[in-house]
Amino acid sequence: MTATTFAALPLAAPLQRVLQELQYTTPSPIQQQAIPILLEGRDLLGCAQTGTGKTASFALPILHSLQKNPTKAKTRSCRALVLAPTRELALQVGKSFATYGKYVPFRHTLIYGGVGQNPQVQAMQRGVDVLVACPGRLLDLVNQGHVDLSQVEFFVLDEVDRMLDMGFLRDVKRIVALLPAKRQSLFFSATLAPNIVELAHSILLDPTHVSITPETTTAEKIDQQLCFVNKESKRPLLEELLRSQAQAHTQKLTIVFSRTKHGANKLAKNLTAAGFPADAIHGNKSQAQREKALDRFKKGLTPVLVATDVAARGVDVKEVGLVINYDLPNEPEAYVHRIGRTARAGADGRAVSFCSEEELEYLRDIEKTIRMPIPAWTTHSWHEESIASRHQRGASSQTPHSQKTTQGNQRNRHSRHRRSPQAGR
Repeated sequence: MTATTFAALPLAAPLQRVLQELQYTTPSPIQQQAIPILLEGRDLLGCAQTGTGKTASFALPILHSLQKNPTKAKTRSCRALVLAPTRELALQVGKSFATYGKYVPFRHTLIYGGVGQNPQVQAMQRGVDVLVACPGRLLDLVNQGHVDLSQVEFFVLDEVDRMLDMGFLRDVKRIVALLPAKRQSLFFSATLAPNIVELAHSILLDPTHVSITPETTTAEKIDQQLCFVNKESKRPLLEELLRSQAQAHTQKLTIVFSRTKHGANKLAKNLTAAGFPADAIHGNKSQAQREKALDRFKKGLTPVLVATDVAARGVDVKEVGLVINYDLPNEPEAYVHRIGRTARAGADGRAVSFCSEEELEYLRDIEKTIRMPIPAWTTHSWHEESIASRHQRGASSQTPHSQKTTQGNQRNRHSRHRRSPQAGR
């Protein structure tokens, strides 16, 4: 069963009230399919990219159950546990629960590292209905006796692919071992690699499988462009892009991805000195620094955010109109997640990727993963034809004739999306 409107979903009246206030009328595909399944009490294996509305797809059914079955949480325990890979995503999920649960009498708290544990310990003393947590700090508090997971009724494992990328597999398994056997479990991942499927089957009981976006498919509304450029020309090209973005007066924000923390700091400093106010966000920043940078970014005070992959997964800002891959990621799946920071909530977006000679291997992996070539932008001031030619030769030597024909058709289809720097959104 699927529902084409939120009003048609059998959600409790307090939830329907807040959805009306938020002017939410049509559920996204993941919400249409997942919410009815979860309201029936079934386990769920969901494959969906970030930005598809999956947080509401599990928050609404959990809040519905809490409203219909108001049981007081026991000391140091929780009724619903949501595991998230990063502090930013945990904060985002917690905010969503607060928004959707505006008229539902429930208590929730967040547990993550990078801040003092005392407020988190105190929040758990009375017990909470919903606990959103990052694996490391949660296990710390469990081991200290401050958190009891034996009463969990709903378990959500969010962005599992990222969780495994960050090395949390062992922690996740330890947490799952502490949960009661009788529970409803929800498992969300943007990709379903064999190790992820294996983990899912060890956690879920006869799950319903919902797949909204094909694995690692990039958003259709994102205008993707590829710049072949020498390493030393990347910074002037970046400044040209940011200049054209400012001249377009779009009021859109920009995220620039760097492969390293040091590179992110250096780039943010250089951009600010060049007249483009920027902040850096990465794993070495304290939680307070990261929250401050995100707040300034959302308000447009620093319209450029330079980020590493680990820090950026929880950045959900609708006004991001441009994503720039200053460094190509060495993991092809990260490309999909990076460009997914734009074109949020149905908006259009643009993603421009720089590729130097040293990054050609990364580019080949990315194009193989997304099953299409990224349209090349050859008219910018720092285009390096020798790098482009080398990539083309490499692609031709590795691509069967039938695939070359398909890729040629895709290249022609996407060529109409190319634009000059002055047309940057």
